[in-house]
Amino acid sequence: MRRRIVVLRHGRTAWNAERRIQGQLDVELDATGVEQAQAVAPLIAAMEPALVWSSDLARARLTAEIVAKEAGLEPTYDERLREFRLGDYQGVTHAELEARDAAAFGRFQRGEWDGIPGAEAPADVAARFTSVLRDLVAALGPGETGVAVSHGAAARSGLVAFLGWRPEQAHDLRALGNCARVVLEERSTGEWAIATYNT
Repeated sequence: MRRRIVVLRHGRTAWNAERRIQGQLDVELDATGVEQAQAVAPLIAAMEPALVWSSDLARARLTAEIVAKEAGLEPTYDERLREFRLGDYQGVTHAELEARDAAAFGRFQRGEWDGIPGAEAPADVAARFTSVLRDLVAALGPGETGVAVSHGAAARSGLVAFLGWRPEQAHDLRALGNCARVVLEERSTGEWAIATYNT
């Protein structure tokens, strides 16, 4: 009767394919992203989720709609599940950022995002993500599963904070693929553990 949380990254966008930094810019899924969401939806539905919560950004919202429909549910949208706001880097490709400032690009690649002009602080992202996961847990009954559709970087920072790990341990987790998921399971102690990662 232990509860589960499935954190699902959205499907691919054209900007993902271009290696263009999205942040909180509202980019739609491309055709591949829709196919990815359609492929993962039956796998999530087989887990019999009770709730599907999602970032309100378009790429997560459409992913959540496809998943929720397969599970016979209506998604709920919460801006706390949004991606990092990445300020001046939003809309810029990796190649453009590297050409503009190689040192800044190196820090970006390492996930050292404090100090990006106009960006959200990693600690703030972790706090809001942890908050929404705790609310999702509180909404679940014994043995129920909840789904949170979100974004790659925010999910890593948020999961590390939710599990009580040191913030820098987010760098030890591989980036989530499009429509890849993390399954968290509640232990008998009430703590949470990663059951699967990036599947």
